[in-house]
Amino acid sequence: MYIVCSALGIFTFLVYARVILSWFPASPNGAFGQISRIIYQITDPVLLPVRRALPLVGPLDLSPIVVVIGLSILRSAIC
Repeated sequence: MYIVCSALGIFTFLVYARVILSWFPASPNGAFGQISRIIYQITDPVLLPVRRALPLVGPLDLSPIVVVIGLSILRSAIC
């Protein structure tokens, strides 16, 4: 159970990191760009379906908020 709880915590951290990284432009060839790409590849399988299911709210992407709330609920139920 510890492994699942740790994985949920790490994934929550990666979602937060993705939100923060989205505020800064990154060169695709630089180290910052490579880190961003890895984080995007890890979080996209969860965020993209949620993004498609949510209605548009102007330029705001609410999918990270929904995913973090869902992860928090899941983590409190399991851990």
